[in-house]
Amino acid sequence: MKKMFVCCLALLFASTVTAAEKNLVELHKNAGKMSNKECLACHGKIIKDVTLNKKFKTYHRVHLESKLDTPKNCADCHQSIDVRNGSAAALRKQVDPQICAGCHSGGMKGAKVLYAQ
Repeated sequence: MKKMFVCCLALLFASTVTAAEKNLVELHKNAGKMSNKECLACHGKIIKDVTLNKKFKTYHRVHLESKLDTPKNCADCHQSIDVRNGSAAALRKQVDPQICAGCHSGGMKGAKVLYAQ
């Protein structure tokens, strides 16, 4: 019985330490200064994501793999991230459309114009 209690206590402590190490609010606090390596350590799945129509790449892959002189760092678009909002929709809103418009309104040669001027 004593061994069982010690094991449970050890597991509880280990899970508490792991949770403390992954304070997501604190981790994303300086997102605008993080490297791709740091971002992709947790979010690397986005590189392997595929669209429903396989002949098109996802927007993350298009930007990260682009041969154009486009921003290729996660932090170029995701300049700040507030995970306290809690939903993926809220996270998507954290990319300022003006950042996209910088290239996609004719500001960068080779980028498709996606926004009206």
